[in-house]
Amino acid sequence: MPIGPARMPLFDHLGELRMRLVRIVVCLLIAVCVFYMATPTLAQFLLHPVAEYMPVDANGNVVLNVFGAFDAFAVRFMISFWASIVACMPVIIWQVLAFFLPALKPNERKWFLPTFAVACVLFIFGTVFCYNIILDPAFQWLTDQASGFAVVMPEAQKWIDIIIKFEIGFGFAFELPLIVFYLTVFEIVPYARLRGLWREVYIGLLVISAFITPDASPVTMVLMFAAMISLYEISMFAARMVLGGKIKKQKEEAARQAAEDAEWEAEWAERQERRKLEKESKE
Repeated sequence: MPIGPARMPLFDHLGELRMRLVRIVVCLLIAVCVFYMATPTLAQFLLHPVAEYMPVDANGNVVLNVFGAFDAFAVRFMISFWASIVACMPVIIWQVLAFFLPALKPNERKWFLPTFAVACVLFIFGTVFCYNIILDPAFQWLTDQASGFAVVMPEAQKWIDIIIKFEIGFGFAFELPLIVFYLTVFEIVPYARLRGLWREVYIGLLVISAFITPDASPVTMVLMFAAMISLYEISMFAARMVLGGKIKKQKEEAARQAAEDAEWEAEWAERQERRKLEKESKE
């Protein structure tokens, strides 16, 4: 793809944005039409990991319940739309990155294709991880809550909706390594500082895990937390390999800054104490 100028007039930026959005929308419209026709197959595929917690028909297919005249269409459209989002994610990521490409410096543009490839792989890996590892224990825990007082009757719209939320949530959550990598490599947040704040980072990841998992299940939250810690450490390792000797300089700078802060705090405390003594002596 041709690389544009580093600076563009406002209307050129708006024209570029419009072109990128049109391409994304066209791709999504085509995908929605295709996936809408294949909705029954997609629904069975989505529900396969949780099939043992649902009733099945004589052919072994999962049985869903639709309680409104509009619900069947809503479910089909929801499945086809989100399937299109996942299928078109490489196109979406490409168009978003390509929009920001002209603003990058020549030495930064070399990261474009690796970023695109890694972002796509991480998103797909997140959805696959959710499909194979998370959905089964999550729905087991959810359906077990009805034990002894209720019968689970799977409503199509709600069950499909929560599965899609799981898949999309995990797909985006697995982009974490890319974010951490660029924050450290471009020294927006120094590697040494981020490594020193590992306790705060882990607590933040725990909170994010609790928000991303839509079922409030401790099992899925723990699995998500473990996955995010692993991804975070992998991204930090990759950043360390790229930064090399810069990390030592960052540590020295961090130590110098900490010493200056400590000296300033001590001086401030001394001034406050001196003022207090002067005030007491006047009284």
